[in-house]
Order: sequence, then structure tokens, then C-alpha cells
Amino acid sequence: MQLEFFGAAGEVTGSCHILRVNGHTVLLDCGMIQGSRRQEARNRDPFPFDARKIDAVILSHAHIDHSGRLPLLVKRGFRGPIWAQNATRDLCGILLEDSANLGERDAEYQNRKLARKGKDLIEPLYTVADAKAAVKNMRGLRYRQRRQVLPGIEVCFYDAGHILGSAIVEVTLSEGGQQRRVVFSGDLGQFDAPILRDPVFLKQADLVLTETTYGGRRHRERSETIDEIGEIVRGARRGRGNILIPAFAIGRSQEVLYHFGRNYDEWDMGRFQIFLDSPMAIEASEVYWDYPHLYDEEATKLRRGVNEMPPLKNLRLSRTADDSRAINRIRGGAIVIAGSGMCNGGRIVHHLKHNLWREETQVIIVGYQAYGSLGRRLVEREPEVRIHGETVRVKAKIHTVGGLSAHADQDDLARWYEGFENRPPLYLVHGEVESAEAYRDYLRRRTGIKARLAQPGMTVDLNGL
Repeated sequence: MQLEFFGAAGEVTGSCHILRVNGHTVLLDCGMIQGSRRQEARNRDPFPFDARKIDAVILSHAHIDHSGRLPLLVKRGFRGPIWAQNATRDLCGILLEDSANLGERDAEYQNRKLARKGKDLIEPLYTVADAKAAVKNMRGLRYRQRRQVLPGIEVCFYDAGHILGSAIVEVTLSEGGQQRRVVFSGDLGQFDAPILRDPVFLKQADLVLTETTYGGRRHRERSETIDEIGEIVRGARRGRGNILIPAFAIGRSQEVLYHFGRNYDEWDMGRFQIFLDSPMAIEASEVYWDYPHLYDEEATKLRRGVNEMPPLKNLRLSRTADDSRAINRIRGGAIVIAGSGMCNGGRIVHHLKHNLWREETQVIIVGYQAYGSLGRRLVEREPEVRIHGETVRVKAKIHTVGGLSAHADQDDLARWYEGFENRPPLYLVHGEVESAEAYRDYLRRRTGIKARLAQPGMTVDLNGL
């Protein structure tokens, strides 16, 4: 029995870890690398394994940095099942096809430029057909439903509280009379966050892999963050500007709309035009509606009371490209929620191009921004950015409100780990090195545990635990 680290080891995106037991090879996640053009080009690199010899994939949740290379795995010969929580399977049907569409359109755009220069053309990373084939191979499970996925490999999902369907993955491995229990946190949500339930505590494991996206910091109190958003909204109304919110289509978009609905009268939201400018987020919101049994107590009560999430009478769903382009003719009084969440593609880039140079514009950053992404450059207050080959002056006010993060902070991560009664060995993944090191040091002071930072190619002999 062996665990090998591959993706999201020493960095945040590209989650992928390799389990080998009983002659079978199983992947935990197969995610996309995100960030700068140079970083994203690594997605085309060969896998350190033969895709045709992977027997199964166990997927923690639908976000592209965890699921986004599944169609590529299929393209390169993988034909096995992909095990996921039921809601994750449904959300992947939206996310992966959208990712493929974006990739195909980007390849077409790049090829027009390459053709004019007489250079070789490129293929998209994968096609819509590859994405559909990956989704077709998905097998859904309920939370706490145990399932043998291969001889000697049993999986069980527990609610991670990160996005709808996000799972803490417990894998029980049996080989040669020995048994080992490996727990992978996936991405953990904050405790006491709205809509979804808190992450589940597990009591026993032989080895734990945990994310460390925000392992080096504590989030602000959520109430303070909500108050800050309210101030930004009121300020934008006085300044007659637009508000742009880059948001991940799954999770963050729904939470932002939730808070707008909860504070509709207090923030005078009725004086704005609110746009959800993301076909994918619109579809994802419909999936959220289909899984009310996964809501927390407060959201369940609201749903029963009004038959929907808190209502927004002035919410407009922008499904088409023409709908999106029309928004850019509005000089003030618009709130635009659009993807991608890191501003490295999608409709938000066009809105930024049309609004960043305006002093009255407010940009609210509500999620993690990877190194090299346009969103990261805005967070770091660069005075100019390049968008579609043009230099754009950044005169807009940039607000970073980390309290809305769907990720656990270092206190949440430590609290979750302390739920294990036997204090199992801990490996840190899915975090920048500085963040993982800070969490390692914090956890050592708090618990005495000496966690290890995972590195690509590092292997762990599970028999020796």
C-alpha cells in the first residue's frame, strides 16, 4: 500500500494524489492547475502515470482545481469509474462542459493569431466530448454511504461544508491482511458559514491529508465582513459607480446572493440592478435548489418560509453573451457577479476592462486569488494590468473581504484535526509553501504534532505506519 503526491503539493491548485493497493491504482482528485498562462500551460504536461492503467478516481468535490483534468484523463485513455458525492456529480456536469467550451474558444482565438504568423496551430486541452465522457463515467454516492470501489478499497464521503457536495474522503485500504484508513480533507469549509452544514469530525485514521489554503491566517469575523460589504454597497450608491464581484460559479456566487437577500432592505438593494452574469452560476444555483437536505438549519428555515433563498426582486440572470455585453453600457448602479473567480477568464474580465479605469467603480474580491492571476494582481494593488492585450489603469477601489472564504482558516483546520482521537500522521497539501509552513508551525505549538509538507513525487509506505 502506497500513497504518492502529485498535484497541489507545494501549491494550491491541481489537486491529485495517487493510491496504489492490491495491484490497483486510484487517484484522489484530478484537478486543473490555475494561475498565470505559464502555470496553466503545465496542464498539458504528461501525467506521471499511464492514464489507461488508472482503475478509478475518487473525487472530493466539483471545483475545477480538483476536477478539471478529468476530461484530459479520459482523453488520454482512462475508462474507469469516477466516484463522487451525488451533488458533485451534478455540478461537474456543468463545470467540466463549461471548462471545455472555454478551452475550445481560447484555442480558436490563439489559432487565429498563430495562423497569421504562419505558426503551428494548437489543440484545446480537451473537448466538450471529453468532458461529457468524464461525467458519464461518474458514480454518485450519498454522504456516509460506504462502497467498495475495487477489491481492498472502500470509500465513504462525509460533508466538508465547502461547497454543495464537497466531501471529506475516507478510504479504507486492505492488503495482505493489513488495513489502513486514509482520510483526505478535500477542501474544508468554515464553521458556522451560511447555507451549508459544518465540516464533519472523524475520530480515527492512520494517515490524514489536509488542505492549507488559508493555513497561515485567520479569517475576519463573518459579521465584520458582512458589515464591510454593506458599507461598500452604500458607498457605491453614493458614488454612482458599479460594483464588480468576481465569484466562483459554485459556492461563492450563491453565498453573495444569499447575503444580498438577507440584507435587502438594510442595504437599500432595491436601488441597484443586480446581475448574475454567469450561465454556469445560474445552472449551479438550480442544482443548489435540488439539494435542500444538504442545507444548514438557518437556510432550511428560510427555504421553508419563502420557498426559495432570500428573494432578490431586482436580480437579472444574464444567460447570453448579448445580455452580458449590454451590462457594460451601464455607467452606475449595477452590481455584477461574474466568473471566473480569479479573473483569469470568463465574463468578469470584460467588465473589469470596461470599469477598472473608473474611480467610482468598486471591485469586491471574495475568494482566493492564485499567483499569476489577474485577480492576484488586483489584490496586490498593481497600478496597471493587461487585459486582452491592452494596458488598463486601475483607478477602481479594490476591496478584499476574506471573511467570505469558503475555505477553513488555521483555527478551523486545527479544530478539525483535533477531532481525531489518535492524532494520526498529517501531510499538508493544497496550499502555497508559506501558508503550509505557517500552519505546520501553528499546529505544532497547539498540539505538538509535527506535520509534513507534501512534495510532488513524495511517497508514503502505508504498510509502515
